Amino acid sequence: MGVEVNGIAHIQLTVSKPAECLPFWEALLHFLEMETLIRNDNTIYCIGSRTGILVRGAPDEKRDVTFDQDTSGLHHVCFRARSNADVQTIYRFVVELGARIIHGPEDGSHFAPGYYSILFEDPDGIRIEVNHVPGRGHFGSGGRLGEDGAGPAASYGDDGLT
Repeated sequence: MGVEVNGIAHIQLTVSKPAECLPFWEALLHFLEMETLIRNDNTIYCIGSRTGILVRGAPDEKRDVTFDQDTSGLHHVCFRARSNADVQTIYRFVVELGARIIHGPEDGSHFAPGYYSILFEDPDGIRIEVNHVPGRGHFGSGGRLGEDGAGPAASYGDDGLT
């Protein structure tokens, strides 16, 4: 017998450019209605929406090693929005914030029914996605894990789940 967890309590990220990344993350997280619990020259920790994000600067001797999403470790962080309109509002904010935009609001229904998302990067190149999937997503009608669904996919990529 397993245990159903109640989401992710917090995620900790380490950045090589804290002078740029900490203000970026704090502004983003405040826009997402989270509040700062810890702030110092090397760390911010914001909580809210049943989530916590801690961002800290790497030790000085390791700051020349930058993020590479194709090496072992975190690929990206994805926040779940409540509507497509919220995804669009967050998109406008991150454009003004100066985020590097990978893609603006777009349909991603090949990943899940009604999937809608944006993808951007922080000053260190850490990728951040915001998505909205209506209803029960993969567990709902038309979803891979819903009644009469296709079941687990064997692969995923630019064309979605196959």
